[in-house]
Parts: sequence; C-alpha cells; structure tokens
Amino acid sequence: MWKNLFKEHLQQHDLISPQAGVKDVITLFHSPASQSSIRVHTFLKQTAATAHSHATEDQASSHGQQSKTERTDFELDVQEQPPTSDQLTSILEYVGESKAGDVIKGATSTSDALKKLKADGSLFQRPLVVDWNNGRAVVGDNEPEIVKLLKTIPKETNVK
Repeated sequence: MWKNLFKEHLQQHDLISPQAGVKDVITLFHSPASQSSIRVHTFLKQTAATAHSHATEDQASSHGQQSKTERTDFELDVQEQPPTSDQLTSILEYVGESKAGDVIKGATSTSDALKKLKADGSLFQRPLVVDWNNGRAVVGDNEPEIVKLLKTIPKETNVK
C-alpha cells in the first residue's frame, strides 16, 4: 500500500510519469548545515549521474553480469523536512525498532519516536537514506552501507 501511495505522490510531483518505467526512488533526508549530510548528498548525486550515464552503455554492451548485480538507474529525492509519521513508521520498520534512537534522538520505540518527531522535528537525525521500493534505510554517512543499499537488486514490479 505504501509503495502505491508513494508512487502517486511522485507522479503528482512529476518525479515519474505514470506510463514510464518506474525507477526506484532513493530519498535522502538532508540537512544543508551538516557536513556529513552534504557528503552523502554529493555522493548520491554523483552516483545517480554516473548510473544514468552508464545505463545506455550497459544496455548496448555485453556487461550483462554487471547489469544483473547493480542497480543501473534510480531517482534521487532530496528532502530537507523531517519525514511524515507514515514515512517514519516505514523507516523504523526498515532499520528495526531497536534503532529508533539512531533515527529520532532519544527515542526508545516506534511510538516514542513518533511522539518525539511530532513534538520536535529537529530530533530527526540526518542524513538518512531510504530505498522505499526495497524497504531499506541507512542512518548517517556510512558510505559502505549506502553503496550496499544502492547495489541492491531491485525487486521485480511486474511479477506474473
């Protein structure tokens, strides 16, 4: 259900077209005042640009193995606002409730994180990278974990 709501949101904001193939969306919850967030933002922009430029190259050449093991294209969505309650609930499902304090400063559970977010959005920790389609998230600027998230083989959307 979340994926369909998020897809509709992206279509409304022209991030994807309804008839085009749906790209995986990677969201960066970003703080321009944070050096680690700036590093992650720069890394994701460069990775997205490189992936996009190599996508047609990979399709035209015999790099079949590389294409199967790495995501070739994704849409980068940068958000400076904290997540909505629904987004936060999904993020905590992805990282595990035990890491609620890593996502919302001082939180001990999902319900505590939701309360704290509602009371003070600045408690939300950035950077945070989310792959909504594959249900994964990385808190902080752990580049090896972000690379692992980006290289996750996308789930098939048209399973018959």
